[in-house]
Amino acid sequence: MNTAGVPAGAGAMKRRLGVPDAVMIGLGSMIGAGIFAALGPAAGAAGSGLLIALALAAVVAYCNAMSSARLAALYPRSGGTYVYGRERLGDFCGYLAGWAFVVGKTASCAAMALTVGAYLWPGQAHALAVAAVLALTAVNYTGVRKSALLTRVIVAGVLAVLAAVAVAALTSAAADASRLDIGADATVGGVLQAAGLLFFAFAGYARIATLGEEVRDPARAIPRAIPIALGITLAVYALVATAVLTVLGSGGLADATAPLPDAARAAGADWLSPVVRVGGAVAALGSLLALILGVSRTTLAMARDGHLPHLLAAVHPRFGVPHRAELAVGAVVAVLAATIDVRGVIGFSSFGVLAYYAVANASAWTLTREEGRPNRLVPVIGLAGCAALAFALPPVTVISGAVVLMLGAAVYGVRKARTNGSRH
Repeated sequence: MNTAGVPAGAGAMKRRLGVPDAVMIGLGSMIGAGIFAALGPAAGAAGSGLLIALALAAVVAYCNAMSSARLAALYPRSGGTYVYGRERLGDFCGYLAGWAFVVGKTASCAAMALTVGAYLWPGQAHALAVAAVLALTAVNYTGVRKSALLTRVIVAGVLAVLAAVAVAALTSAAADASRLDIGADATVGGVLQAAGLLFFAFAGYARIATLGEEVRDPARAIPRAIPIALGITLAVYALVATAVLTVLGSGGLADATAPLPDAARAAGADWLSPVVRVGGAVAALGSLLALILGVSRTTLAMARDGHLPHLLAAVHPRFGVPHRAELAVGAVVAVLAATIDVRGVIGFSSFGVLAYYAVANASAWTLTREEGRPNRLVPVIGLAGCAALAFALPPVTVISGAVVLMLGAAVYGVRKARTNGSRH
């Protein structure tokens, strides 16, 4: 199956990515967001239950990944769960998944851009964030292969920085394993809320599925790339979270504005702090690069089906990328990065992405054995986990997320009514 379902004349994109490229795009999406943006807020919610929350988020992410991988192999087209929901559950479910993804991940793009600014130049965070968005939009515009190569370089640098922090913390005189004290003051609600926030960090494997038209041999490559990227990310998260907790404790981690540089100083490695700040900015750049890539592909798929303006469905004749969708996404993210605060968007993004994966798991449940369905427990646990984590987020996040989803449903209803009216 190649690009079945792509409208004639819409333009086909080139299959240039192999398994290593797809894994690197997934890593670039996850590692930057998780370690440098979500650990502190999650520690504030979970307390000493942070590692339990991390494990819970990983279980839900694994189920989502397995459901997504089987669906991506069957439907190797741009759009991810937008396509799966439409094909398995109907047009409305697919549309709602696409809406949740585009809205939630556009907020994530802005958060990552602001993280770049906050780490490199706190006094000019918004201006630097806008510059980062414009620069990476230009990189994506010139071709996905170049984006994959840049992501590979970024991931290598970030992993080196994280390894240095982990070694410095775990081998320092300040390290104290008793600070882990797993679950001592944790509550069920706090752990669930922290898991929901940490899910923000695991959601990057969606970028692999949304590149279905640009991966070589997608039926083999996508199911391999997703669990590899997720497994590497979980190992990195667990190691770094454990190392930081041993020197800061859950309370110190919750209060830290920049947890990893603070952990480096607490470990007596002051020289490492500025390196970590640069590493945090580079990680956020890698995440932003892959996020813009994924949002633009879902925008492309929705535009092809008429849920967004059709002009966004164009594919560049030379670079083979959805250039108008990328420019539109970049423009919206630049405006958000110039105007919003980074703290409020992580939970909002998590709510949208959990809704997106709820549709993915429901879609995977409908697969037959011949279509390569996963074990029946996988989509069940994934769907239940998505619902539990979404509604455990802070109330204001749940309310705002639900309002945005209802707004999307209203837009769909109005469009459907107009379409039906024009037929009569």
